[in-house]
Amino acid sequence: MRIEENRERILYGPIGRTLLWLGLPLMVVQLVNVSYNIVDTYWLSRYSEIAYAVPRQVMSTFMLWNSIAQGLMAANLALITQLIGARRYDEARKYVSFFVSATLLINSVASIIYFILRPMVFSYIVKTPPLLYNDTLTYSGIITLDIVFSAFTLTYSTILQSIGDTRTPALINFGAASMNMVLDPIFILGVGIDGSMLIPPMGVAGAAYATILSRFIGLLLLYDRLNKKYPYLKPRLTLKIEWEWLAKNLRIGAPVSLMMASNSLAFMFQNGLINQFGEYVAAAAAIGLIMMDLADATLWGFTSSVAVMVGQALGAGLIGRARKVAFKSMLYIGVSTLIGSSIVYMLKEAFISVFTDNQVILSEADRFITVFLPSIVFFALFFIGMSVGRGSGHTMVPTIMGIIRLWGIRILLGYILAFTIGLGSLGVWIAMSLSNVVAGLLMIIWVARGGWAIPVIKTREPATV
Repeated sequence: MRIEENRERILYGPIGRTLLWLGLPLMVVQLVNVSYNIVDTYWLSRYSEIAYAVPRQVMSTFMLWNSIAQGLMAANLALITQLIGARRYDEARKYVSFFVSATLLINSVASIIYFILRPMVFSYIVKTPPLLYNDTLTYSGIITLDIVFSAFTLTYSTILQSIGDTRTPALINFGAASMNMVLDPIFILGVGIDGSMLIPPMGVAGAAYATILSRFIGLLLLYDRLNKKYPYLKPRLTLKIEWEWLAKNLRIGAPVSLMMASNSLAFMFQNGLINQFGEYVAAAAAIGLIMMDLADATLWGFTSSVAVMVGQALGAGLIGRARKVAFKSMLYIGVSTLIGSSIVYMLKEAFISVFTDNQVILSEADRFITVFLPSIVFFALFFIGMSVGRGSGHTMVPTIMGIIRLWGIRILLGYILAFTIGLGSLGVWIAMSLSNVVAGLLMIIWVARGGWAIPVIKTREPATV
């Protein structure tokens, strides 16, 4: 059986090679996603001098409404990987159905609430600059549908990754992101022949439509491949969800949802700090954050592999294996992120100039990248620790660290440095960098102590199919 083959490779294969086997497809997808963000920003920069800052205004608010889905994903990644590691496939199939059913119900309601409340959010929390406000409302109104589509994409990707199949979601997400890149210039700038417009230019609305359409196509493909490739785990919608599953999801997923909601609010307030310095600083931050996405693109794919390997090892009772995965992952991914950051630093000036020739934006983006980039390697270590927590099901300590990282250092210290001490936007950039350094160092200590190396499923004689 394919599930059994993946399990054996994850549990007994060489750690470095298995990390590559699981993580490379996801890394490629992340690079494509980052490339999509670059293309999105590029075409919006051709449409307007500042319109490319709009998606970044919306991104943090989007995280808040997807926080419950993130908690469900973290909890079920731990549960399903550990059940598969223990060869309890019948329970894994049942949990898959509960997972999909809960995602549909929760995110459908969340999308309606988001659509209604978004004007207040952008007016009073994010404090979007006046010149960006109308475009931000337009973009966020269309992208509301993605609260459902992206949650289901994460759900089906998580199920496949729990099995050890990272290639299927990687290939499909690669195709969806590529489709998005093709649609972007068509929808943003329009298409005309002989002076007549076949597709009118839609600006930020076009960017949103391209995202929604490509995500929906990718979701249909994920649904089809899971049902055909792993029919044994085919989910069935149900409202008869067991209390035991709900209790486990609350215990494991609630801290992650809390952290994601807290992160989202913190990012909104961070945007509020940045936006107080005007549209040009907001635009510079948008460019700089894309550079950061490139630097840590290697990180995101491999962190999912760490969670899968840790979860299956703990489910199989291989505690020593789980510890080795955690330690070696920190070493491998930390070094690779350092290399990626160094390459990005060397290319920063050429990259920034692709999006703007405004000297104020150029100077501010360069300063942001110079201050923030050295902290990326510590963010990588922090994120590996988060993955260890998610794979093991012990998410509370990483959640507390994440809240301190954003609220205690990034927001509070950022406000003090920017406004009390008077460093301006530089104070915000310094606080952002320090938040990553402190969180990364704390996470190394937590992983080394090893209190997370305990399964969250009941251990009993495993069953086979």
